[in-house]
Amino acid sequence: MSGLRSQRLAALFVGGWLLFNFPLLALWDQEAHVLGIPLFPAALFTLWALLILAMAWLMEGSDDASQDD
Repeated sequence: MSGLRSQRLAALFVGGWLLFNFPLLALWDQEAHVLGIPLFPAALFTLWALLILAMAWLMEGSDDASQDD
């Protein structure tokens, strides 16, 4: 695995860790609904799905990133 890809995955991990911890997670804990779904679980699962998509994009991306090293 290239150094740049590892750095991007580490940055994604840190970003996810920050998103799913206090105080950023507390921003979504409000009495609001999105399409009939309470805001907190909707935001939680949306952020989770976005993190998974970003990780898949990083892992399945072309090896052009390895040429940046």
